[in-house]
Amino acid sequence: MIDRRGLLKSSLLGCGAALAGALSRFPLAAADAASKGPVVETTLGRVRGASASDAYSFKGIHYGASPEGAGRFLPPHPPKPWTEVADALQYGTMAPQNLSTATGSDIRIAMGDIFGPGGVGEDCLVLNVWTPSVSRGKRPVMVWLHGGGYTGGSDGAPTYDGTNLARKQDVVVVGINHRLNVFGYLYLGAIGGEKYADSGNAGMLDIVLALEWVRDNIARFGGDPGNVTIFGESGGGGKVSTLMAMPPAKGLFHKAIVESGPTLRVISRESADEAARKFLAHLNVTPDQIDDLQKIPADRLTAALHSMTGPAAIPLGPVVDGRSLPRHPFDPDAPAQSANIPMLIGTNATESTILLGLGNPSVFSLNETDMRTRLKASLRLSDESRLDGLIAVYKKWRPNATPSDIYFAVTTDRMMRMDAITQAERKAAQGAAPAYMYIFAWETPVLGGKLKSPHGIELAFVFDNTDKTTGMNGTGADLQQLADKVSGAWAAFARTGNPSHAGIPKWPAYTPADRATMVFNDECKVVNDPGKEERLAMSALSAA
Repeated sequence: MIDRRGLLKSSLLGCGAALAGALSRFPLAAADAASKGPVVETTLGRVRGASASDAYSFKGIHYGASPEGAGRFLPPHPPKPWTEVADALQYGTMAPQNLSTATGSDIRIAMGDIFGPGGVGEDCLVLNVWTPSVSRGKRPVMVWLHGGGYTGGSDGAPTYDGTNLARKQDVVVVGINHRLNVFGYLYLGAIGGEKYADSGNAGMLDIVLALEWVRDNIARFGGDPGNVTIFGESGGGGKVSTLMAMPPAKGLFHKAIVESGPTLRVISRESADEAARKFLAHLNVTPDQIDDLQKIPADRLTAALHSMTGPAAIPLGPVVDGRSLPRHPFDPDAPAQSANIPMLIGTNATESTILLGLGNPSVFSLNETDMRTRLKASLRLSDESRLDGLIAVYKKWRPNATPSDIYFAVTTDRMMRMDAITQAERKAAQGAAPAYMYIFAWETPVLGGKLKSPHGIELAFVFDNTDKTTGMNGTGADLQQLADKVSGAWAAFARTGNPSHAGIPKWPAYTPADRATMVFNDECKVVNDPGKEERLAMSALSAA
């Protein structure tokens, strides 16, 4: 049997999401040029926001205390209350990063700024709020979880600015920074005992604490704490998937959107323990010195992680620790605790053009032999006839496709679409709340069009920020029209649990019988079971 999670997992959980999540540089921004806005009372103290573009922003609000030093690897806790009004005018600190980024390629240059403003450090438990009004209301709340796998990224990336989504769709947008890589997901429970039992999911517990902040405070920003949607892309989609199975998160959100990050399984306790021991050995720290990890400078830990590449690399992400995460998110089935949570799940048509092409431009000009060699290795196929059969199916529906086109089609399905389908199937099988499926098929014209519909391309349309990301999506009137449709669907789903709205065709829920899928393009349409033959061929291959 082929390991569906095995194909270039490091690419998916590493650079892809954050690279596609912040697509071109623009000024520090919004808050710096904006006038000071209203003061809002929170449970911890008063914060002053900024007013701009018919919306208000509150940036860099601390929802958690600094986990530096004695708090490192431990569950988060709220910060101490403050008495003076705190300015919430600039993005806060982003987590220490271990996001690999290729340099020197035309794709990398097109991506531009991938993090946005803000310093880097462990005191990163901050969030940002955008709202049309601070008057008490019942606006849907949309809580964004950034991409970058579990190793990098920041809510300060330009694409994630929530101003347009908030003011045009009348919703409240919240974005979160939290602990990443070894600071958020190094499982020390088997080595260090009870003290560190929650260390493997510290980053996820940060998100839970932020959701508790939303529950307790968002009404003061015009939002409805009883109508919270969590949404994320790539690694952020993985975080959404994981929260669906975390008992501490139960009741803190009511709808969920997974963009290009379907996650069925996460890291086992055994694999996580092995990774932690490998990391300690790399640092020359023995198991009986584990408390010393709280004293080592953060930059030394980050440098050690950077140096662990290739065979020395370690997996980092949520851990089935038997505590905050007692099971895999969507394996063998959808989690019962979130059966009543509607889901919106989808992928882009050619995810792998960036995931596999970043820093490796040769994949855009493969010949037939190169394509077959790469697919044989990535699919771990030793039987040439099975590879022949699979390629034939993909070529049948793409008569003019180049070998690179076939390569990207197969790897996109293998890395993303098949798991998204499985996630939707398992959600639908519960029969409690609907799942809706989409494919984002609009093709970007930049770089001569060779990226087609890459990983992360939908983000600027979701946030209605295509004018800020021209380095990735180009310019043109068609961009705003599609942004209206996509952002409108996301907001409609957040409002009602159904993404249908007047600007797009009626969008039925996904079922194994019809497999209704919204295809987003200049013309949006619902297609039943798109790519059926490829889906069946890939399923047969995986089951063999």
